[in-house]
Amino acid sequence: MSEGNHSSVTEFILAGFPGLPPEYYGIVSAVLFLVYFITVTSNATVFFLFVTNRCLHKPMYYIILNLTACDLLFSTTALPKIISRYWFQSGNISFLACFVQMYFIHYLGSVNSFVLFIMAFDRYIAVCHPLRYSTVLNNSTVLILSVTAWIVANFAPLSMAIRAFPLPYCASNIINNCYCDHIGVTILACTDRTPYAFPAFVGAMITLLGPLTFIVFSYSSILIAISKIAGFKNCLKSMSTCSTQLIIISLYYLPRCFVYLASNVGIKFSTSLRIIIIMFYSLGPPMINPLIYCLRAKDMRECLLKQFYRIPQRVKVSTVSNA
Repeated sequence: MSEGNHSSVTEFILAGFPGLPPEYYGIVSAVLFLVYFITVTSNATVFFLFVTNRCLHKPMYYIILNLTACDLLFSTTALPKIISRYWFQSGNISFLACFVQMYFIHYLGSVNSFVLFIMAFDRYIAVCHPLRYSTVLNNSTVLILSVTAWIVANFAPLSMAIRAFPLPYCASNIINNCYCDHIGVTILACTDRTPYAFPAFVGAMITLLGPLTFIVFSYSSILIAISKIAGFKNCLKSMSTCSTQLIIISLYYLPRCFVYLASNVGIKFSTSLRIIIIMFYSLGPPMINPLIYCLRAKDMRECLLKQFYRIPQRVKVSTVSNA
């Protein structure tokens, strides 16, 4: 069919995990709902701690706040529909809604990558140029970098969605994924997708590998700087300032790089395994990141402990008042 013909597809169907027996639908939907609930609750807790504790109003925590907002929006974009798919057997998504979801999936993924770049820049200045940290990275600078990240990240995903939308979709309407993504949707088009796939691939690589290149450079510089510090305790102290960010970055990039590398060297995955890996690196970090912040970041951990300490105190005061 030529590209000038109208698409005969009016809606898509999210296959989710192909081949999953119906008797497991309830369990899968419950697990996905639990993941979403933990993600929303834990990220909302980070927001609450930030708003109620002025000691967290520092550049590093403003960066974490951006990551938290991105994680919340990504999970809210990706999860409710696939939960509905298994909970209510409603996997249908309208044509327009699918492309809106595609845009936000790729946009928020791009924002995440750029925020991790800012996070690495923050640690690089803090460790390699500590005397210049307060002048180079203050709250105003982080605000400018954050706004820039949210704006710049928009270009490639918007272009991908705009170019994919008018393609003729006239064959299968089943998307072998848990959400609408560029590859999963455009592979259903009744036309050669190469002219659309290659620019999208280049954009994705720039968005992924550009920040990753600087991240590798920054942490390599940090390791070199730490190795020059005399004393084992000083090395451990300096390294601990980066441990939280390294864990977060590893959770985000390593599974993605593995999937891209495996695809390029010809390693074949079953569809189900590929979807599981995609869901792991898509939904795992938003759920785990807040736990890492609260356990590893000293200021946030102390604020969280103080909050739990206040709750029994309030209950005690309330009980005394009632008596």
